[in-house]
Order: sequence, then C-alpha cells, then structure tokens
Amino acid sequence: MTGQRIICKSEELLEKGKGVRFSLPELGERVTAFAVRFNGVAYAYINQCAHLPVELDWNEGDFFTRELDYLICATHGAQYEPHTGYCVVGPCQGKRLRPLIVDEHNGVISITLNES
Repeated sequence: MTGQRIICKSEELLEKGKGVRFSLPELGERVTAFAVRFNGVAYAYINQCAHLPVELDWNEGDFFTRELDYLICATHGAQYEPHTGYCVVGPCQGKRLRPLIVDEHNGVISITLNES
C-alpha cells in the first residue's frame, strides 16, 4: 500500500495548537493518527503510545503538554519530542511514536503511506 492522502489545509494546523486527527483504515479498522505543527513544521504520527496501545490525546486533538513543549500520553504521562517522536519522560523512555511521512505544499498537508 503506497499512497498520498490530504489531511487538512495548512491553515488548520496551528503552531503548538490542537492536532488534527484522522483515521488510517489502510493500517487497520481502528487505527488513527494525528498531525501537529511544532516550530513551523508539520509532523504526523500514529496515535498510539509507545508504552501501551492507547491513543495519546486526552481530549480530541489535545496532544501537547501545558507548556506546549512535548506531546503527552493522557493515560500515563509519557512525553515525546514533537519533532522526533522520541519518548523523553515516562515508562517508554527511549522508544518512539510511529512517524508518518508528511508533505506540505500549496496550502495543504498530506501524508504518504509506504508499504512496510
């Protein structure tokens, strides 16, 4: 499975704001992912903690810590670098979120799914 999908308009993804959630039926019936903007760059990850198979956001689209410096898992507080997905605090320290390939051109954000 290889393909590019538009996720949202660039203007919808605000710096350190709410993330944009989307489903990934290509990877499974209940698989979701999210995109966030950090330091001007769009990033996207599978919405699953590296510690337990639970979604990160505590309210839909709320992925950042209060300080807006890390992505956080609502279940047990694991914190991830927004630009790498690496866990820096919590029980999964040293592991990482599963990244997606992101492209931002002509006012839209898209992801590319590659066979794996």
